[in-house]
Amino acid sequence: MNMSYEQTLKAVDDILRTDAGCATPIDYIEQTSWILFLKYLSDLESERSDEATLKGKEYTPLFADEFKWDNWAVPKNDDGSQDIVNALTGDDLLEFVNLKLMPYFKTFKTDIENSNTLEYKIGEIFSEISNKLQSGYTLRDVLNNIDTLRFLSIEEKHEMSHLYEEKIKDMGNAGRSGGEYYTPRPLIQAIVEKVNPKIGETVYDPAVGSAGFLVEAFKQMSKGKLNVEDVETLQFKTFYGKEKKSLAYIIALMNMILHGVDAPNILHINTLTENVLDVQDSERHDVILANPPFGGKERKEVQQNFPIKSGETAYLFMQHFIKLLKGGGRAGVVIKNTFLSNTDNASISLRKELLETCNLHTILDLPGGAFPGAGVKTVVLFFEKGSPTKEIQYYQLNLERNIGKGQPLNLDDLDEFRNLTKDSNSDNIWTLDIKNINQDNYDLSVVNPHIEDDVLPEPSEILKEIQKLEKESTSLLSDLEQIINEN
Repeated sequence: MNMSYEQTLKAVDDILRTDAGCATPIDYIEQTSWILFLKYLSDLESERSDEATLKGKEYTPLFADEFKWDNWAVPKNDDGSQDIVNALTGDDLLEFVNLKLMPYFKTFKTDIENSNTLEYKIGEIFSEISNKLQSGYTLRDVLNNIDTLRFLSIEEKHEMSHLYEEKIKDMGNAGRSGGEYYTPRPLIQAIVEKVNPKIGETVYDPAVGSAGFLVEAFKQMSKGKLNVEDVETLQFKTFYGKEKKSLAYIIALMNMILHGVDAPNILHINTLTENVLDVQDSERHDVILANPPFGGKERKEVQQNFPIKSGETAYLFMQHFIKLLKGGGRAGVVIKNTFLSNTDNASISLRKELLETCNLHTILDLPGGAFPGAGVKTVVLFFEKGSPTKEIQYYQLNLERNIGKGQPLNLDDLDEFRNLTKDSNSDNIWTLDIKNINQDNYDLSVVNPHIEDDVLPEPSEILKEIQKLEKESTSLLSDLEQIINEN
């Protein structure tokens, strides 16, 4: 009986744990990814070759024969069974992968002139990733397992892309460093729905991580009936991103490709090294969706690229968001809740800039635990560039349970927010008139007027209560002593 996709990927993880070259869940997904990706491309080739044959057209394969999956990874006999005699294993397999296969795929980046192609993206990926497996026998076991997976039907592709997202989630739970790869998908879905990107608009994430926002935007924008021009637009002219970290960058590319975007416009670059004052109109975007790193620190030379100087990474990203939005452009971005109330000069200046240049129409206040392992409380800011803020609608997500790694945020939790309108009314919703805020510090703290703060008693009252309790305990001890003496 064939194993399910989920069982297969779990079996692969178990195999990888036995190899000296893989020590962490991040290693597991990195090594699974490049092998999975090549199997996906093999099935994609079969599909496109069949389509070309049906149309009477000639198909040009992506890869030379020697490097096709069915020739090097899992060779087949005429009856479709594995050709064990010709299947490389042990040191022979390692030598082929490290000295021939990997260098071959790297050439795609230098030999392909058009960067807006699947071939070029393959070159990009294999310029950043290498085989870490130290045993060719382990690699053979992994290849045999991955070969059982199929990506030919829409259902198969959907299941695979879903499981790949789950593996990225596992990375997000693999300690603090993993968190940069993963924003909870229900939260992303709610943000994308609220911002509502349309076909013909560009969608940009300058801190792209594993491309969760771009993938979700693609899913939403792909709904309904699309004509040929719409499909072309979504494939090549819609999704843009930048990522500083190598592993996050390649996972972002593979995640987009596995979800059906052949040539995502994602660059391997530190977004913050670009001077925001030099931004041209042609570089601006209609929609920005992002979750910049929490608590990162930037060097002085990087801070020089921004009018408001700050060592806080997220504050530099906020300036980038504002500058990179087109007039009328919309954004949904995650940031630590302290951004709303910090009293340092950079925080105050940045809030003032945001309120004066953009309509910050909605703030979603998230409970602690929304980002497992991150240890911070966050808010989501929704704003539109071009007119100043007059009124902010706050929504405080109050749940009857604690959320965290064991009980993550789900879509049902966000149901009320997802249906939020200007006229919505509940104890979780209130509005703030900008005329009523302190013009010295532009404090936007989340203060729910529907929830009464516990009033602390005066110190003299506390002291009286302590004295009363002390008298009661003395009396009890005296009674206990009497009972013991009588016995």
